[in-house]
Amino acid sequence: MPPKVRQLIAELEKEGFVDRGGKGSHKNFTHPKLAKPLTISGRLGDDAKDYQIRAVKRAIEDSRK
Repeated sequence: MPPKVRQLIAELEKEGFVDRGGKGSHKNFTHPKLAKPLTISGRLGDDAKDYQIRAVKRAIEDSRK
């Protein structure tokens, strides 16, 4: 069973990402070590898509470098 969007957001916030807002169901997260923001779409209770899970893992890995 895939994680929920709220779980991805919690992982990002735990790693130091900051929600800079967005339009509608989109949220833009920034990190001081990364140049580009990461956009997560969907309501908090929605199942996360595979591409969202990969993007969050990649962003967290890049922020640790």
